[in-house]
Amino acid sequence: MSIVAPAEIAERYARLREEVGEGVTVVVATKYVSLGEMAGLAEAGIEVVGENRAQDLVAKQARHGDAFRWHFIGHLQSNKAKVVNEACELVHSLSTDSAARRLTIPALLEVSLSGEESKSGVAPEEIAGFVERYANVRGLMTMPPLTSDPEASRPYFRRLRELALEHGLADLSMGTSQDYRVAVEEGATLIRVGELLFGAARAA
Repeated sequence: MSIVAPAEIAERYARLREEVGEGVTVVVATKYVSLGEMAGLAEAGIEVVGENRAQDLVAKQARHGDAFRWHFIGHLQSNKAKVVNEACELVHSLSTDSAARRLTIPALLEVSLSGEESKSGVAPEEIAGFVERYANVRGLMTMPPLTSDPEASRPYFRRLRELALEHGLADLSMGTSQDYRVAVEEGATLIRVGELLFGAARAA
C-alpha cells in the first residue's frame, strides 16, 4: 500500500478492534483506496469494508470479492440498488422510498439530525413510516456536522441512540476516525474509519 504498509495497518486495526470491543463492527472506508491497494487491506486482516460509489464497488468486488464483507456507505441512488443488493450484506445510507423499494438486503436508515441542507437523510419523524413499510430496516445512521472537536458530535450520537430505542432498532452506524470514541460511548454498533488506519492523507 502506497501510504501505509499493510503491517502498520494491521497493527492499527488490531489496536482499534481491541479498543472498541467485540460488540462494535469496524467498517473500513475504502473510498480513497485504489483497486490495486485493496489487496493490502486483506493482507492486514481487514474484515469489513465500506464503499461509497457503486461503480468502485463493482470493480473492487470483482477482484477481491471473497476477501471482505462488503457494506455500502455512500449515498444510495435507487438505480444502484440492484448492484448493492448483489454485492453487499448491509447498506448504511438508506434515505428514500424509491431506493428502499428496490433493496433486498438489510439497511440502516440515514437520519438527518443537523439540519444541514447538504446532508442527505430522513427527518426523525419519518423513521416510523420507513420501519413500518420496510422490514429490512434494522438500524439508523447519521453524520454530524464536520468538527475538530469530537465532543461536539455527542449530542447527535445520543439523539440517534434515543431514536433507535424509540423505534426498536438494534444497530447504530455512527462515528468516523475523528469521533469514533464518542460514538462508541453513545452506543454505536458500527463505526466507519479510514484516516485512522491509512494516515492523514486518506479521508475517512
